[in-house]
Amino acid sequence: MTTNLTLISTVYKIEPVIVCATRFSPSRIVMLTEEGAPEEKSRSEKLIEDTFGSVLKVEKRFTSLYDTVQVARDVAAIVEEENAKGQRVMVNVSGGRKPQAFGALFGAYARKEMVEKVVYVTEEDQFVVEFPLLGFGISDTKRSVLEQLDKGESSVSNIAKNLGISKGMAYGHLRELKALGYVVEDNGFKISGAGRIAII
Repeated sequence: MTTNLTLISTVYKIEPVIVCATRFSPSRIVMLTEEGAPEEKSRSEKLIEDTFGSVLKVEKRFTSLYDTVQVARDVAAIVEEENAKGQRVMVNVSGGRKPQAFGALFGAYARKEMVEKVVYVTEEDQFVVEFPLLGFGISDTKRSVLEQLDKGESSVSNIAKNLGISKGMAYGHLRELKALGYVVEDNGFKISGAGRIAII
């Protein structure tokens, strides 16, 4: 019996993927990989394709290895695609380099309403740890402020004008966003990497 569950997974060794596939019975596995993947990772990807390819759909999706923001964007896009196909989605962040695993985690958080669970499989005993589905805790107005910064706008007056809010309100939002780590102040306000993830 097949389920309509897609497992999006970082990969390095095969074991965490086998644990997730056995425990959660996905109908699809989407492996996150990168150009020029190390030999051990490529071997694991091939083993996953050989092991599960005859009974469920296995595909590779290329993303960055170290650009956490790009990985988060790519994972959010995959989650949206799978959701649009009527698939339930879970994300496994057990394998690969830490920036790629964190990017996958943040991409899941960016689309938390479309993700059923995020898991990590421990290396020592293959115990499945389920992570809470967290959000970024920003209002629509704060999101719009971050989007203005992301477009290159750094003037508080212009942000206020563009959003139809007072300059004092815009400054207040910027101060709060800075306290959250989404904005940095350096000759004006600029969006941080965390802020770019928060608006995915």
